[in-house]
Amino acid sequence: MVQTAPGGRAVGRGFVMEVTLGAAGREPAPVTILKPARGWASLDLKELWRYRELVFFLIWRDVKVRYKQTLLGAAWAVLKPLFSMIIFYIIFGRLAGIGTDGAPGPVFYFAGLLPWVLFQDGVTKAGASLVAGSNLITKVYFPRMAIPLAAVVAGVVDFMVAFAVLVVMMISYGVHLTGWVWTLPLFLLLALVTSLGVGLWLSAMNVAYRDVGYVTPFIVQAWLYASPVAYSTTLIPQGPWRVLYGLNPMAGVVQGFRWAILGVGEPALGLLLTSTAAALILLISGMVYFRRMERTFADVV
Repeated sequence: MVQTAPGGRAVGRGFVMEVTLGAAGREPAPVTILKPARGWASLDLKELWRYRELVFFLIWRDVKVRYKQTLLGAAWAVLKPLFSMIIFYIIFGRLAGIGTDGAPGPVFYFAGLLPWVLFQDGVTKAGASLVAGSNLITKVYFPRMAIPLAAVVAGVVDFMVAFAVLVVMMISYGVHLTGWVWTLPLFLLLALVTSLGVGLWLSAMNVAYRDVGYVTPFIVQAWLYASPVAYSTTLIPQGPWRVLYGLNPMAGVVQGFRWAILGVGEPALGLLLTSTAAALILLISGMVYFRRMERTFADVV
């Protein structure tokens, strides 16, 4: 809603629109000047909610074009974690002999890869989303945060497809769902929060420094081995080391996901609380940094 102030200034939420009157009493020629708010008011999540239809459209667009003009199409949602599962099973399971907490190796690795692939794809696509959507950013106003948000949430579709394959694998190996399976949406939400927080940082930085696009794959690859995807957190010593390890939000996500669906590992409360706090810090700081840099996107991108 826009309110008109004296002197022809229309004041809206988060910006000021100045209206200039045409000559000889003609219709006014509107001139819109967007001025970002400052401080905590700059987050303005209500504005993002008002543009929710645009967010849904961007999500649907990302889902449609994700595997457009590919031979295998949506099958890549399964093949990516499947190929990684085979590699981990051979290297870490057979050659290195790292334990899987009593769970069948393929099921153990595949269950850990599902939330990880969701995080990895979200970070990669969100980090490049603003540069890829430069034509849209420079032509029309909308909350720029909608672009990386859509890139992250669109990965849930792939996650659901791969999760169906995990259920089939569990049936084949005779593994039953645990009574804590109802907590899976919580760990899924934690993975999305972590992915969005990192994605907001990288997307805003990538607009000003294109080097970020080259560095992101290395960051994600190193993060993979720092997360308990190919091993269990039970290998980390109890006590402060386990809590310190939880500063990696994906440690709590992956271990919690396995525990909820397979019942393996330990529901380490200290690790989960630390991972949750780290994920929230990443998200809030990412939002603040994103909104601070947002005013320069149209000029720099």
